[in-house]
Amino acid sequence: ERSKEQRLLRLAHEVEACRRCPLYRTRTRAVVSDGSHKARLVFVGEAPGREEDLAGIPFVGAAGQLLTKMIGAIGMRRTDVYICNVLKDRPPGNRAPLPEEMEACLPFLEEQLAIVRPTIICTLGAVATKALLGPHISITKVRGQVRDYHGTLLIPTFHPAYLLRNPPAKKFAWEDLKKVKRLLETGG
Repeated sequence: ERSKEQRLLRLAHEVEACRRCPLYRTRTRAVVSDGSHKARLVFVGEAPGREEDLAGIPFVGAAGQLLTKMIGAIGMRRTDVYICNVLKDRPPGNRAPLPEEMEACLPFLEEQLAIVRPTIICTLGAVATKALLGPHISITKVRGQVRDYHGTLLIPTFHPAYLLRNPPAKKFAWEDLKKVKRLLETGG
């Protein structure tokens, strides 16, 4: 377990020093992760927003508060799970990540997942789902389905920011989270 922590710390330093894409020039802070390196459940979002860029922590704004509630609804705390994003730096004006930015950042995410080795990965929204399952994947078609990511169960669901804009979709996300909870309880 010590080595997991050390590997994640080393990875965080690599992210801080990263110059693979121009986003490091406009960021306040790199946003690497939050939660536990021992987590059996990892949430992967899109990219840091304004609040996250200032705090250096993923999912602390309005969408983050909803994610915290979602985690609570399945009987867990933020400290029990591991939370990260595809992009580690905020795109200016919260625009969508560019393909080359995702490509530059993806090795960091892949490394995080390889170190944490969760039982389940829950992708939040289209960007994270495409990053891990492929560019032609449609979130509306695959949400709630159990997919495979290099031998790890992956369940895509809607991004909390989308749920804030489209409250009726919350019932679908809740179904997905109940499935995540069941799979964690049965050990996948």
